Amino acid sequence: MTADAVGGVWQYALDLADGLRAHQVEVTLAVLGPAPSEDQQAMAEAVGVKLILTGLPLDWTATRRSEVEEAARIAARIAAQAAPDLIHLNSPALAGGADFPAPVVAVCHSCVATWWQAVRSGPLPDEFTWRTELVRQGYRAADMLIAPTLAFARSTADIYELERGPAVVRNGRRGGLVCEPASSEPAAFTAGRLWDDGKNIATIDRAAARLSIPVLAAGPLDGPNGARVHVEHVRTLGRLGDEEIRTHLSKRPIFVSAARYEPFGLAVLEAAQAGCALVLSDIPTFRELWDGVAAFVPPDDDEALANAVEHFASRSELRVQQGLAARERAKSYSVEAMSAGILAAYRSLLQSKIRKSSLEEAAA
Repeated sequence: MTADAVGGVWQYALDLADGLRAHQVEVTLAVLGPAPSEDQQAMAEAVGVKLILTGLPLDWTATRRSEVEEAARIAARIAAQAAPDLIHLNSPALAGGADFPAPVVAVCHSCVATWWQAVRSGPLPDEFTWRTELVRQGYRAADMLIAPTLAFARSTADIYELERGPAVVRNGRRGGLVCEPASSEPAAFTAGRLWDDGKNIATIDRAAARLSIPVLAAGPLDGPNGARVHVEHVRTLGRLGDEEIRTHLSKRPIFVSAARYEPFGLAVLEAAQAGCALVLSDIPTFRELWDGVAAFVPPDDDEALANAVEHFASRSELRVQQGLAARERAKSYSVEAMSAGILAAYRSLLQSKIRKSSLEEAAA
């Protein structure tokens, strides 16, 4: 399995590896991009994953097409040395750049083309065009595609003109124990890659200027691709480890996300698992996952966002009620359910390959 340590794919890969271990599936994790931090490597060790730190560039941080193509060839050689039954690519662009030694499942977590459609307008810039073509080749070369939501599967199929859309297996997250009482003083909280314009921290920052309660934001302001964001009214906490995030969420703040682009949203799931009331941008993926248990506002409407947060902040019983509803919904998005769905996809692919091979042998 490939992964990176920059965003939610890291948690996804480790939770999935942990869930698959219960089914006697062993995972070797080839890490592209920046090396995992010490606490991230400790997480991998705790779930029994063998790490291979490749130092290879990610497709969205590489400066040239040739870098991604070379990364694909090296990743394929690493895979051959591990001799797996199956390849799980969390960077689908790699699939089209090399011949992998086993059937390939590619997971559509995100891509620059769908990001651009949601966050920007007009034609793709040159640096996105070649990346999109690499992803297109990867999608067509993979033996199976998986997406975390139906909304994102449809968007992916539309943009890449796929004959068959990705299968949907919703993400899961291992919930932490809530061991602290909810804070008597309401606060708002958000978490993620703050530097990513798709996360839209700018709207949350403007809303924070209108609010009577503090707004805390966990996550880096600088990205590995050179992106940087500046905020004035949000209290930034920097990058926090899993346990630090859980400590903040255990106090049940009002969790906010104004994302314009979010194929799934693991941070929202973590907040829901902790029993936080949710105020989310009204985008298709969030509606699909959280309709009926969250307050929704237009992504760029800071006034509506502030009003929704204040509504929860001034009504403690409603805040608790909405948090419990979100927690109940979050039970549907468990690591066990995700692992079962992925394992079923693995088995389906492997069985189809066996049938195809048997038919070819019979024909010969």
